[in-house]
Formats: sequence, structure tokens, C-alpha cells
Amino acid sequence: MLYSEKVMDHFRHPRNVGVLEDADGVGEVGNAKCGDIMKIYLKIDHDTVTDVKFETFGCGSAIASSSMATEMIKGKPLTQVMALTNRAVAQALDGLPAHKLHCSVLAEEAVKAALKDYYDRNHLPYDPEQFPGISCEGCH
Repeated sequence: MLYSEKVMDHFRHPRNVGVLEDADGVGEVGNAKCGDIMKIYLKIDHDTVTDVKFETFGCGSAIASSSMATEMIKGKPLTQVMALTNRAVAQALDGLPAHKLHCSVLAEEAVKAALKDYYDRNHLPYDPEQFPGISCEGCH
């Protein structure tokens, strides 16, 4: 079987789909080569993600990766959210086919882009090296 039951479950029944109109941080990333676009919205209170939503235009693996990533960060302190990796997302989904691993990378990048947006909006200090390759010009 190409996809795990968890991938299929998160594809068929994605969690946290939608838009947070009053989001504290928004991150949008895309991969022009495969056409996947992910947008993550974070609601943050006392350095904790209190709510998270996503919109993803892409394949089943991209949707499943977005859904799983939101589940993994909801209710977590920002230090744990910052530590989210694409490998952790893929493992939580019981694996992704090799040619779909970029979907978990996009999920990590979208979460980190939303965090960077939160820090930027609130003029909070951060280490730019925590956000390699993420520049939020045009993220909004």
C-alpha cells in the first residue's frame, strides 16, 4: 500500500481546516514544481498556540501533512512548535512515499513562516538562523 492509514485518515478527515480571521501569525509557502500551497494560521496566547487552522491546495499527502502538523502544535508552547520537523510530521503519519516527503517539508516551513510572522508583527527578537530560507515578504 502506498499510503498509511494515518495519511488516508488525515486526507479524508483533515483536522483544523479553515481560516483564523484574527490570527496572530500567518505563514504561506508553496512549491511551484508540484503545485502545493499551504497556509497556516496561528492564534497565540502567553507563548502557546491556542488555536491553529490551515488551508492547503495540493495533493492528499500535502493535506495530510498540514492536518497532522496542526494537530502536533495545537496547545503547545512556541519552543516546541519551533522544534517541529518535517521528519516528525512524516513519522506521525506512519511515513510518506519518498516522492511525497516534500509535503512534510512544506508543512514544517508553513508553521515556521507563521511563527516568524508572529515574531515580526509583535517586534519580538528571534534568531534569524531559526528560519533558514523563510522570508515573509508577501506572506500576508
